[in-house]
Amino acid sequence: MKGLLEQINKPNDIKAIGKKEYGNLAKEIRRFLVQSISKTGGHLASNLGAVELTMALHLAMDFPKDKLIFDVGHQAYTHKILTGRKNEFSTLRTYEGLSGFPKRKESDCDAFDTGHSSTSISAAAGFAAARDLAGEDYKVAAVIGDGALSGGMAYEALNNIGGSRTKMLIVLNDNQMSISENIGGMAAYLGKVRTNTKYVEFKDDLEQNLRKTKAGTKLVMGLKRSKDSIKHFLVPSMFFEDMGITYVGPIDGHNIELMVRAFQTAFAANKPVLVHVVTEKGKGYGFAKENPSAFHGVEPFDIKTGKHLIPNKGKSYTAVFSEAVCELAKENPKIAAITAAMPQGTGLDVFAKEYPERFFDVGIAEEHAVTFAAGLAAGGFTPVVAVYSTFLQRAYDQIVHDVCVGELPVVFAVDRAGIVGNDGETHQGILDLSYLSHIPGLTVMAPRDATELKEMLRFAVKLGKPVALRYPRGSACDLTEPERKPVVYGKAEVLYKENEIALLAVGNMVETACKVRELLREGTYRASVVNMRFVSPMDTDVLDDMAESHRVVVTLEENIYDGGFGEKVAAYFAARGQKVQLKSIALPNHYIEHGDPEVLREKYGLTAEKIAEEIRTFYRGV
Repeated sequence: MKGLLEQINKPNDIKAIGKKEYGNLAKEIRRFLVQSISKTGGHLASNLGAVELTMALHLAMDFPKDKLIFDVGHQAYTHKILTGRKNEFSTLRTYEGLSGFPKRKESDCDAFDTGHSSTSISAAAGFAAARDLAGEDYKVAAVIGDGALSGGMAYEALNNIGGSRTKMLIVLNDNQMSISENIGGMAAYLGKVRTNTKYVEFKDDLEQNLRKTKAGTKLVMGLKRSKDSIKHFLVPSMFFEDMGITYVGPIDGHNIELMVRAFQTAFAANKPVLVHVVTEKGKGYGFAKENPSAFHGVEPFDIKTGKHLIPNKGKSYTAVFSEAVCELAKENPKIAAITAAMPQGTGLDVFAKEYPERFFDVGIAEEHAVTFAAGLAAGGFTPVVAVYSTFLQRAYDQIVHDVCVGELPVVFAVDRAGIVGNDGETHQGILDLSYLSHIPGLTVMAPRDATELKEMLRFAVKLGKPVALRYPRGSACDLTEPERKPVVYGKAEVLYKENEIALLAVGNMVETACKVRELLREGTYRASVVNMRFVSPMDTDVLDDMAESHRVVVTLEENIYDGGFGEKVAAYFAARGQKVQLKSIALPNHYIEHGDPEVLREKYGLTAEKIAEEIRTFYRGV
């Protein structure tokens, strides 16, 4: 017998499914998600929790005419399935395959490219304004999780649409989680609303009793027209209503027919409506339900055991940082740690257990995290802000205005720098050297390996200045040769000294440079290798030395060229009028698509073999 999912091959096919089959279709979608993601990896728990919610939206909307904007987009897999992309799931998050996030280039049913948190309401409000200006009539809906409501941008959007009375639907997907468990005032508020059955029960009982008489029916209608003061009395603060946004809920986020009715009613209203649905992250797969954080983003796994199939490749840079910051906190009671809703992802979950009074999870609020750190620093502490490179972009003004202008000793532990891989354009950490290294007063460092990461972190917390310490995703190497030199402010480390080709490498590219050196030696080329350590300030003494003693100078970095290390070196030589045969190895100045990191490095010429060949060609042309 043909399965229900086989009947869905293009947008809006779900509308041919009978109401009695909705539950079976949801089960089929969950089975499909578990089976597919167990092979490819991807975001599992969030998608399992949003199956019925997405089905209800598709039943209440028409695609691609109507516009559905997912916040972040982790939970958009069911949307992809229902818009005819289920046969592409074997390529999920692989190079040139299906993206793990909504992508306009991928489908005209994806209204907006997403990847970062707290953006959906703003984008949906823009769509609604465009619709109204153009005199069109399509529906606009934003889906935002309760975790994303800790981001300040969401409140800016709510304030705007509440005041402008924009006609649109906001679906608050309340699963009590972001990636990790939610914290903060909004989480507490939603908890009160979620559990406040007194209001719902009281209102329903009152309405049923009053409708038994004609006078009572008139009174019910009058109460509804009076904007329901009972709700204001019994539900804590009625935050959304007070902002001018009609609030509906909370309702069961796994009851499809109930949600469809709520969404259709909301779309018919000539004002902004927020429908609060309560869902269960990881629903339908026991391991994901029991541990949704671990199954937020997963590698390929065994369905029966829930265990990862890819063997452990060794300690990650994140784990090395985690150990190092805990060691330093043990020695120094003034060290505090801050995360923006990523305690596990950044390795600060260990710090939180060992030093809970000095650990701060501020929610998905990177701007607040940085200025909060500035306040801690001004108050006499040394805060370490652990954050992914791609998310630190969101706090650029705070880094400049609140930390660096005041020369406050905040340490930014910039994780996931460089090519990250399968999450694609919105998550690659390829811009941080460009947007950090030109900020006056900010020291920018990059360790060559695990041991140097520990040494640099110790150096950073003692420096008493703003520092950004950049390190990559993945397994940490340890370069055993040559003998290490201590970290000295603004000074590079010369690992090998020759006289033909100088390889000036930043961070994880030092390991690659050492491999390039060996490949060049096979062709009788002699190459020096310099671990630059500091991108700002640069070691200009070593630049001068290498330019004078070598025929060719090559810079290596896993960052875009524009504004990066290579361009800074070129600018330095140009300003001095030095004629240097300079070759810069860097990423092109465009966004890097999703795919396995090694596949992407091969494509963009950042493997040792590709770099060695490019240097040989350049050298022969000098």
